[in-house]
Amino acid sequence: MPDSSAIAREELFDAAFLDRLRSLALRLRKRRALSRRGSQSTPSTGFTREFKDYRHYTPREDYRAIDWRLYARLDKLFVRLYEETQELNLHLLVDTSGSMAEPYSTKRTQALRFAVALAYLGLAGQQRVSLYSMSDTIRQELPPLRGQGNIEKIIQTASRLKFGGFTDLQRSFAEFHPTRQRYGVIFVISDFFGRDVSTAAESIKRAAAWPGECHFLQILHPEERVPTLEGEVELDEVETGERRRFWLTRRDVQRYTDTFDAFCDELSRECAAHRIDFMQCGAEEPFEQRFLDLLNRGSALAGA
Repeated sequence: MPDSSAIAREELFDAAFLDRLRSLALRLRKRRALSRRGSQSTPSTGFTREFKDYRHYTPREDYRAIDWRLYARLDKLFVRLYEETQELNLHLLVDTSGSMAEPYSTKRTQALRFAVALAYLGLAGQQRVSLYSMSDTIRQELPPLRGQGNIEKIIQTASRLKFGGFTDLQRSFAEFHPTRQRYGVIFVISDFFGRDVSTAAESIKRAAAWPGECHFLQILHPEERVPTLEGEVELDEVETGERRRFWLTRRDVQRYTDTFDAFCDELSRECAAHRIDFMQCGAEEPFEQRFLDLLNRGSALAGA
């Protein structure tokens, strides 16, 4: 099976990449997309208590709730109001199968840029960030990290990820068990190609059971939809190593494109039916704009 070597750090993250991420974060704040912190209000019991407001003290309340410092300043009795908050866990699942790197390496670059950018926002918002690789099974590459200083660990780990082998979405999704103790935001970054076109749609049902907010980001190269092939061709299947030789006509290419579009449409419909956000991104598209497009679709990560 093909096993693409890890991408060079300099190729993936140039010297200005983190500066561009900081610029993107500022643009999001200006849009009030990052107006909330990493701890979000939830209906369940929280893990921390954050100050919300004051109100006048009434005789039936516990006197220990009185803010005596405020009383010393205003000579009036007030109690402090708090809201229960709960930390977010950000889970990043990156498809590292062969089709994400060969024959179009820009898919791998685009996928890892999204993963690092999402991790950066999570760490900047004091959320716990976990990174997973996904191919024949799922592997946790890093334990949950918290704090903006850990972005370098994310970058180093992402740069060293090995791409190769086949995608087993059903097994990977079945073996992924995000914690049920804290609300999670889950991003799956993949082309969602499997051994059978029905695999992705069936796997979505498993993802629908994950606790938290789920997003699917499909990374594609334009030639995967409309290949520039005609005549006698020999194709190598990058994930299984299979090789086939056949004659390809323009009509065959159109039939393939129609089948490809039907696959993507079904994936989008299944995600919508199970309340999973689904977005396509071309491997050649400008990263910064598409990253903003992803966050502007609405996510607790962006405070939308």
